[in-house]
Amino acid sequence: MDWLNYNHLFYFWLVAREGSIARACEQLQVTQPTISTQIRNLERSLGEKLFTRAGRGLQLTEAGRTTFSYADEIFSLGRELRDTLKDRPTGRPLRLTVGVSDVLPKLIVYRLLEPAFRLATPVQIVCREGKAEFLFAELAVHALDLVLNDAPMGTQFKVRAFSHLLGECPVSIFGTAEFARSYRRGFPNSLNGAPFLLPTTNTSLRRSLEQWFDGRGIRPDVRGEFEDHALLKAFGQAGIGLCPAPAAIEKEIAKQYGVREIGRIDSLLGACPRLLSTRNRRLGILCSEKAVRGRC
Repeated sequence: MDWLNYNHLFYFWLVAREGSIARACEQLQVTQPTISTQIRNLERSLGEKLFTRAGRGLQLTEAGRTTFSYADEIFSLGRELRDTLKDRPTGRPLRLTVGVSDVLPKLIVYRLLEPAFRLATPVQIVCREGKAEFLFAELAVHALDLVLNDAPMGTQFKVRAFSHLLGECPVSIFGTAEFARSYRRGFPNSLNGAPFLLPTTNTSLRRSLEQWFDGRGIRPDVRGEFEDHALLKAFGQAGIGLCPAPAAIEKEIAKQYGVREIGRIDSLLGACPRLLSTRNRRLGILCSEKAVRGRC
């Protein structure tokens, strides 16, 4: 059996945590060649490069980040085992590592995750944001416990994961007070030719909006496309165009950006994300179900 050398792993983990071999040497009271040799042996056994040079320092590779995540959990469990056997209270919370797709509104993500902090068992949440493709890859190697995305995972990703629809809510159209006066009357037909700020074409909301526009014969004047929802709303606040957002957070949007709801599209659903998970599944679903119950 190919056993992992935990002494090599510990040396790697300490270097990654301290940020340099020199600082790890001070902690371990060993020489730099000793640590370098241990890390090379670990890389050889794993078949992956864990560090790359960045100027005078070291930077973790993608494989290094995954290895560090596992090592951090391994040595945390080791400390907890030692404290448990010595009858010391560990106080260690459950760790939930969440991948958040960068197309999701932050207020929706907050609503989904906030109930975790009110569970009977203490929970520590680690959020990592990025493109869905990257997050699915991290999910496949168990670097993430779950992923929040605006759509289920496509068949092109060979990842065995469970997908759960967390909820749906209508989409509201927001704009400045001037836009509200111009486009509220006759909504939604008034939107034909109206200046719009839309999510990029890789989002579920954009696809749903385009289908709805086509079905109503509406041709918006698209002034801008944005991956970041906050940036889209900032342009909307400046009066560049109308902007769509989940109706579930309409009060927060109106207050934060000083815009007004022009109208709501009740037939257009799907603003709340899906949860995809491979492990810690029960905790993730529990948190998210509490969040969406009665809200979306």
